[in-house]
Amino acid sequence: MIRLMLHIRLAERRWTQADLARATGIRPATINDWYHEFATRISLDHLDKICTALGCEITDILVREER
Repeated sequence: MIRLMLHIRLAERRWTQADLARATGIRPATINDWYHEFATRISLDHLDKICTALGCEITDILVREER
């Protein structure tokens, strides 16, 4: 199972979803889907923008867990 850890990365930086949306230009609804792990598809462009804005690696946001 793939987990989205965006909520943890935002908490570490004390950023809101709105802060990330402004920094990346990604729609707030899309950020919300990632934050609450509702997303079923992930844009590589969005992933790149989020990693750049948060100064992190892909593996800091996407984590694979055994079921």
